[in-house]
Amino acid sequence: MAQKLILIIDDDNRNIFALKAVLKAKGFGCLSATSAREGFAIMEENENVAVVLMDMMMPDMDGYQAIATMKKSDKMQNIPVLAVTAQAMVGDRERCLSAGASGYVSKPINVDELLLQIEEVTNKK
Repeated sequence: MAQKLILIIDDDNRNIFALKAVLKAKGFGCLSATSAREGFAIMEENENVAVVLMDMMMPDMDGYQAIATMKKSDKMQNIPVLAVTAQAMVGDRERCLSAGASGYVSKPINVDELLLQIEEVTNKK
């Protein structure tokens, strides 16, 4: 079976670089996109994406719009999304989850928490 991949969608390459370094060290395969549309193209082409780490604050299309778009797509609707955001105010977690995210991790990212959530959403399948 092919390795399950994690798709990181973030408009900041430094965040992508840091997340990839951590996840690859833990044995995950990673793909990345700097926009939601680029991420959609990757998911259309690659059936091994197990989970998406979605930055919620991006220009163009933000994470909320991107999750809504994914939920309407036959190919992407079952891929769990973990919202990754610097917004850690009261209600932000709920807003992300009600938008369709499977989990929520605030920046700066607690790696143990992130790994726990990846484990949870990928084992639900």
